[in-house]
Parts: sequence; structure tokens; C-alpha cells
Amino acid sequence: MTVSNYVAQAEQQILKLTDSDQFKQYLNTLAKFHQYSARNIDLIYAQNPQATQVAGFKQWQTDFNRTVNKGAKAIRIAAPIINKLTPADQKRLHTTDERAIVGYRYLPIFDVAQTSGDPVLSAKYFVKENLADHQNVTSLYNAFKDYLNQQTDLQVSEAPLAKLNGAKGYFQPSTNKIVIGGDEPDNALKLKTLYHEYAHSHLHGLKAAFKDRPRAYQETQAEAVAYVAMQNIGVDTSNYSLGYVATWAKYKVVIHSALSEIQQVSNKVIALSDGLTKQLGLQEAQKEPEHDLKKRSAQELNKAYQGLQQQVQQATDPQQKSGLKNQLNAVHQEISNRTQKQLQDFVRRNPEIRQAERNTGETLKR
Repeated sequence: MTVSNYVAQAEQQILKLTDSDQFKQYLNTLAKFHQYSARNIDLIYAQNPQATQVAGFKQWQTDFNRTVNKGAKAIRIAAPIINKLTPADQKRLHTTDERAIVGYRYLPIFDVAQTSGDPVLSAKYFVKENLADHQNVTSLYNAFKDYLNQQTDLQVSEAPLAKLNGAKGYFQPSTNKIVIGGDEPDNALKLKTLYHEYAHSHLHGLKAAFKDRPRAYQETQAEAVAYVAMQNIGVDTSNYSLGYVATWAKYKVVIHSALSEIQQVSNKVIALSDGLTKQLGLQEAQKEPEHDLKKRSAQELNKAYQGLQQQVQQATDPQQKSGLKNQLNAVHQEISNRTQKQLQDFVRRNPEIRQAERNTGETLKR
């Protein structure tokens, strides 16, 4: 299956998910939570790093039918005090605004873990982390990490998950660093996270074409690249990746636009992975492609030939293009061999054709 097919398949599954009634309930839940400023996000994390969903005492009761547990320690956030300005205030502040922030007060809020009551639908329902592991995925993860550190200007390191603010990893554009949760027990998820952050570095770095895309676009694109890369090595991450994309790209236009831009990076990631798996000896079964080609039907060969032609045209990496051309030549040779054999068999079964050819040749000689 080609990269474009993987992307199209992902888009269809994500759109199907976003059409589900349960996902719409999730969006309704999100709408009830206030959006906090960067300052308040820092305040929340400083007081309770494990906080995931926060609301005020009364809001938990009225909007979610939950009550704050007795003895729960409140998280304090800053709320602006807005007063109406007198003409003198406007002159002093050099503004024509009728109202302005004159100070702040600190309000108490509580995390969902500090409450009890009706269940709250969260992204975790859609982002399931039960990835199917792969016997060689650890070797590929280490090889990919070493390659990025040694052959690119990226610096990849690991840190305990407890220090990553609930994330599996992150990319920092200002320093060109990627940090991965080193103690993540699921090796497939660890590799997928490295693909995700590598995609961010290409798509959303300081000099990248899509660096100014909104966060929803960026996360959608990075996770889609990771999904495609994992599919390429035979590890299905749809339980994680597609739900992750959907929770970020809540609108279908975002999903479609974001996925349409990832083709080039997906091709590059797959080319790198294929090269590394060959170096690691993980593609031993593919050393004799002609053996596999002989097992394919004519229809499969024609489809493979058309797909490879398209990939060769789209490829930008020289190493990848060379490999694709070799595959294309192998398929072309197999098609040619079969065609010749079929012609010979046809002539053998129809000797009158050979006789007609001979007579025609004799006529031409005259």
C-alpha cells in the first residue's frame, strides 16, 4: 500500500470516528471547560502537575453532576478584575476603552480527580494505548534515534515520563531538541512518539513551511505521519493515532487540510525507516523480491507497477528514489518475462501462426 493510500485510509477512519455520537458528546464536554491562559496553565501545573480537567466548585455540580471531595486542596488561578473607566482613568491610561483590567484575584478550582459523581468523557477513551508490539521495534527505535543524533542537526534524548507533563515526548523548535519518555513500557508507542516528534521537527520547526499552523493542524499532521510510518513497518497504531488526531482536529476541514500536507514528510520517514531496517537485517525475507513477484497475479503486478511509477515521481530523497526505481525495474522485468512466455506459449499452441510468419518473411525477401 502506498503512503497516499495510508493517508486516505486514515482520513476515512478519523471522519467516521468524528461522526459518532460518543465523540460528539466528548466535544460537548470540552465546551464546558473554560480555556485558560498560559499564565494560569503554569499556575495549575505548579500546584498539581497531574491535573487534567479542572473547574470551579459550583461548575462541577451544575455542569457535570459531580461534587468536590471533602478536604480537597484547591488549585488557585488568577482571574482579572475589570472596572469601568472614568474619563480621568482613560486619560491617565491613554485609552478610549470603557473598561480595563485593574488587578487580579485568585479563584479556587479543582481537578476531576478531586471530585466524585457522574463519569466525565475524556480524550483517554478515544486514545487507547494498547499498541500491538513488534519483535524488532526496539532495534528500529534505537537505530532511528542514533541516526537522527549522528546524521542530522536534531538532538534526541530521553527523560522520565514523570518530567514530561503527561506527554510521551516533545520537540523544542528553539533548540532543535526531541525528548522521548525513556521509561515508556510500550516499545511500539515509544517508536511512534519518535516518529511524531520527528514529523514536528520537519513540519513545524523554526524554518518549516507549516510552522505557523494552529496547534490542531500541527498535532494532526505529526500524528498522521507517525501513523503512516508505523503502518509501513506492520504495526497498527490506529487505536491510538486516529483517536489522537480526532481529539485535536475537531472540525472535518482541519482533518482534510492537515492530512493533505503530510505526504512529503511521510515519504521521507518511510525511506529512512526502510534504510535502517535493511541495515539491521530486518528485511531478510525481501532480499529476493523476484521470488515474491512470481507469486503475484497479473492484476497485482500491474497495480504495483502503477503505484511505483507514482511514488518515483513524488519521491524527493535520492536514496528513496533509487530504491523505488529498482523495485519498479524488477516489476517491469517480471511483467515483460510473463508477456514473452505467454506469447511463446500462444505460438506453440497455434503453429499456423509460425507458418504464416515464415511465409510472410519469404515474401518480403523477394
